[in-house]
Amino acid sequence: MINLTAESVEQLTAGWRAMVLDRDPDGDVRDLPGVAVRWADCLFPFWNCVTLTETDADLLPHRFAEAADVMRAKQNTGFLWVFEDLVPGLDLDALADRAGLAYAFPGVGMAGDLLPIPEPSHDELTFERVTTDEQLLAYADINSRAYGFPLEAGRDGIGGSALWKKGVHAYLGLKDGVPVTCAGAVETAGRLFVVLVATEPGQERRGYGEAVTRKALFEAGRATGITRATLHATAAGAPVYPRIGFEPNSPLRFYALKG
Repeated sequence: MINLTAESVEQLTAGWRAMVLDRDPDGDVRDLPGVAVRWADCLFPFWNCVTLTETDADLLPHRFAEAADVMRAKQNTGFLWVFEDLVPGLDLDALADRAGLAYAFPGVGMAGDLLPIPEPSHDELTFERVTTDEQLLAYADINSRAYGFPLEAGRDGIGGSALWKKGVHAYLGLKDGVPVTCAGAVETAGRLFVVLVATEPGQERRGYGEAVTRKALFEAGRATGITRATLHATAAGAPVYPRIGFEPNSPLRFYALKG
């Protein structure tokens, strides 16, 4: 039987290792006792990640402090990702507060044995796989606008990446020829890991995000034969994925340094 929280942690640490090293071959991808560092130290905050792997409640205050120390030593901002089910029943916000961290936003890990799926379509969209720098910048800009980051943040994260043009099954959804939504799926530790799903502000609630995620999964599944997929969703995106077949498992809490 799959330990869903352990699977979700592994998908983050394995997937983000590849993303960080793609962005910077000298990126910080250390596995410390109870703390996994995946930090590109770039302008894209999601590529600057620390997550807890500790399951001993007695050691958790020390792990929070260690994670905060790692974050303080970096030039650019990022997040501590905490999977609540690793050590249930603890006041994580209080532990974070004592370490100098503030709660930023919620998320949730999801997974499902959902592939293959039918080839997707949407009456208002056409789909293109990201294979050029121009398409990749469009993908980056959609993410930046959707998450409220400066455009240079997304471009600094994935601009010019060979991995995103070849290894990731990254797709744009275009409305009247203009990119409005995007999603990627990448083979990670025997799963298809869905990454950086976003829709242009003002274009939400039209089924675009679901459609382009289905497209990325359909093509990645067809190419790899993998049947199980995982992802980490923000609260805004979470309602989309159960419609595809994902089941929520471990709740997530994101923390940033105070001030």
